[in-house]
Amino acid sequence: MKINVADFRVPAAKKVSLKKWPTLVKPVYKSKVQYQEMLASQVAELSAMQQRHYAANNYSVLLIFQAMDAAGKDGAIRHVMSGVNPQGCQVYSFKHPSVTELDHDFLWRTVQCMPERGRIGIFNRSYYEDVLIVRVHPEILRNQGLPEELLDEKSIWKERYHSMNELEKHLHRNGTRVVKFFLHLSEEEQRKRFLARIDSPEKNWKFSLADIEERKYWKDYMKAYEACLGATSSKDAPWYVVPADDKENARLIIAEIILETFRSLKQDFPKLDAKRTAELHEIRKLLEKRSSAPVPKRDAETE
Repeated sequence: MKINVADFRVPAAKKVSLKKWPTLVKPVYKSKVQYQEMLASQVAELSAMQQRHYAANNYSVLLIFQAMDAAGKDGAIRHVMSGVNPQGCQVYSFKHPSVTELDHDFLWRTVQCMPERGRIGIFNRSYYEDVLIVRVHPEILRNQGLPEELLDEKSIWKERYHSMNELEKHLHRNGTRVVKFFLHLSEEEQRKRFLARIDSPEKNWKFSLADIEERKYWKDYMKAYEACLGATSSKDAPWYVVPADDKENARLIIAEIILETFRSLKQDFPKLDAKRTAELHEIRKLLEKRSSAPVPKRDAETE
């Protein structure tokens, strides 16, 4: 079944109502076996494209993942990017900012982690936290050390959206393609996943009372996400709302969106000029000559 990535793309400069965006859609796979086959095919294609991306060394790609707790960000990154060469991929997870980070503007800590040309950068949470959790908990804003005259909550969010949009325009102009994912999870599915974390010893570490406390602010988070998605989805740096109640389906959708991004770049291995071709021919001649030096005897005990 073909995945139409446009179905999940947030139109630029349009108001967003997350109630109109489903958290669960008809699966693009018919069985677990087919899901595994589809994902394996996507991973293989992504691996091949990443090799060309790394070799061409002109574009960079930044993937941003945002979601409520238990939406499956970690699993999506792990499964979708499983075939990518670690040398060409960098993953950053942004937690509570340090004292040093708070002494800089809110974009500073993430800008330092932007991917180099030929690389894929993955942000597990990002600078968007500063218009999401900070908006839901404005007391955090008061602790960011900003001058009092800049703390007007009637204007600061619009100003931060503007800063983010300008940053992403700058990145696009300089060869970085930014793709942003919001994994859209229902409140009921989050409840089920939290219970599963309690029941699974290997997942207990993922859960804390703080997660339950944040559930009290669900409606506030949805409003913050709606405002953010509507203000910062653009032609060059789009947001995609991915239905996340079905983890497997979400992974297939995410993988297809990433593949579409790479396909649009039309990258290939660098073409050789005449000089480089001649150089390789000379190297081949040298390698094909039989060496007259005796081959050292191998010691089976040291192998």
